[in-house]
Amino acid sequence: MSRLSRANLRARDSIFSSRPEQYIGDIQARCPPDLEECVMAMEDCCEEAYEAQVLLRNGTKDLPRMNKVLQNERVFLLVNEDTIKRYKRGLADEIEPAISELIERAEQGLALLERKAQTLQAKVENVKNIPKHATGTSAVHKIEARRLQSLVKQREKLEADVRAMEEEILQKKAKKTRF
Repeated sequence: MSRLSRANLRARDSIFSSRPEQYIGDIQARCPPDLEECVMAMEDCCEEAYEAQVLLRNGTKDLPRMNKVLQNERVFLLVNEDTIKRYKRGLADEIEPAISELIERAEQGLALLERKAQTLQAKVENVKNIPKHATGTSAVHKIEARRLQSLVKQREKLEADVRAMEEEILQKKAKKTRF
């Protein structure tokens, strides 16, 4: 028999056996046993509700992942060989110009690199052709090579100066003959 069935449920009658007026404002008064029983029943209900909530949460927290796993479907599409060949041709027609351009650019780059390699090879041969002094050490040889290069540059500069002066002289003579 439930607690409510034991209570007196007449209209406007309290389910408590004693009257509430005697408890209002009385600090040292004890709660009636019926009220304590109601509070304990409410605490039991709250604990049961909390445990049910925890159990439900633990049972359903993986639900979104499980829904996704269960909703996955594999679809197989069967196409004939002619369709595949047609798509291959279309793809080849799309990609071929880009591939041709890349090949052309690679060939140009390769030609440039070959010319650079030839230039470097010529420089190496020029260095090999420089006469080595049998008595000189490598440091002395380097100093002499630097000195030789600076003298060559000086000579070229002086020759350019001489040519410029000759042109200047010719221009002045031309001006004098006009007057």
